[in-house]
Amino acid sequence: MVVFLSHFMPSPHFPRNPHALLSRSMAAVWHPCTQMKQHEQLPLLPIVRGQGPWLYDADGKRYFDAISSWWVNLFGHANPRINAALREQMETLEHVMLAGCTHEPVVALSERLSALTGGTLGHCFYASDGASATEIALKMSHHYWRNAGRAQKHAFLCLEGGYHGETVGALSVTDVPIFRDAYAPLLRAIRTVPSPDARHAVAGETAADVARLAASALEQVLEREHGHIAALIVEPLVQCANGFVMYDPEYLRLVRVLCDRYGVHLIFDEIAVGCGRSGTFFAHEQAQVRPDLLCLSKGISGGYLPLSVVMCTDAIYQAFYDDSVARGFLHSHSYTGNPLACRAALTVLDIFEDDDVLATNAERAAFLSEQLLPLQVHPHARHFRQRGMIWAFDVTDAPVDFSRRFSAAALERELLLRPIGNTVYLMPPYVLDKESSAWLAQGVIDTLNAVVPA
Repeated sequence: MVVFLSHFMPSPHFPRNPHALLSRSMAAVWHPCTQMKQHEQLPLLPIVRGQGPWLYDADGKRYFDAISSWWVNLFGHANPRINAALREQMETLEHVMLAGCTHEPVVALSERLSALTGGTLGHCFYASDGASATEIALKMSHHYWRNAGRAQKHAFLCLEGGYHGETVGALSVTDVPIFRDAYAPLLRAIRTVPSPDARHAVAGETAADVARLAASALEQVLEREHGHIAALIVEPLVQCANGFVMYDPEYLRLVRVLCDRYGVHLIFDEIAVGCGRSGTFFAHEQAQVRPDLLCLSKGISGGYLPLSVVMCTDAIYQAFYDDSVARGFLHSHSYTGNPLACRAALTVLDIFEDDDVLATNAERAAFLSEQLLPLQVHPHARHFRQRGMIWAFDVTDAPVDFSRRFSAAALERELLLRPIGNTVYLMPPYVLDKESSAWLAQGVIDTLNAVVPA
């Protein structure tokens, strides 16, 4: 049930003067993925409170969080069940190092995640964010092959347009120029293979045909170079940060076969598309395959606390199980397996089970897609696409500063949206009802018409 609040009175603990907060933030905070000078024209939002899908600023204005605060918030802000679980956990154990210690929340979470893979991925390694998960998966693969006496297998493959984070290792397997180019001298040279982007289909071709062509190109690379390739890393079904590229599950089925044939690890980066976002709890379930290594983050804690997980097969885990310290996995993080974050994640799993979230999301997705149908005939909208609780379309004849103008026009309509280039996307929290879905769809259409008139 969506909670609609028309007004919010700021707490005495929050500033009543939003302009003071904005100036303080500009003076002291370096905001991520931002050219700070742009905020001279498009001011920061001084958010002081969240409730359900809404965010409230210091003036009491509300904004519908249509992108789940960078894809992390699954069940609405200030969710009562997650709040209660965290309050209870804080009174018991807030943190203990996971080196030499363990605790119930991290054990229970690992058991439940493994069960969701049918036990195929039997062990979990924890960190705080998606890029760290990517780093861990790459290191695990490389170190596995070294422990197996095949140290020459240290290269990685990624998809064209793939995005896996912005730390140095993760950025090496990211093929998005705006992120890579400035730091190219720091990065490893990585081989890319064609994306199975369904938009590449020509007359008479299906998305599955495009997937098979991309898999064929991958096979040619693996046939020649598998001797030194450690792993292939892909975002299953949706390449989010490169314009929400969507593709057919057939590609995942084929790459699983190819990686097995040529002895290459398959890493699935489900940081953005996992936890029900794609329509199934894990996106790769739609292809009926499992990876060797699986990266999760973002929605796993419901958007409450930084948490990421790398799950691996028992075969990979056993390659490190030895008396030799050098054969152990040499990676550490002070907040690994933080009890509070793990308790939030356990509550997220509880909500999925208790509320039959996946089935309800299928109904939500169908209704919102119906409300967005006008975009399929809009003269400036192309390639309208949807997968689970993700929607996207590309805008033609868009002005150079389209993303900034669209964001500003959306805020005027109480919508928080951040297009990527000329691609508008929606990734709302899983708390939509029919009223809010219809309102959201109309707001997106109205915003598009305001920026690029039909």
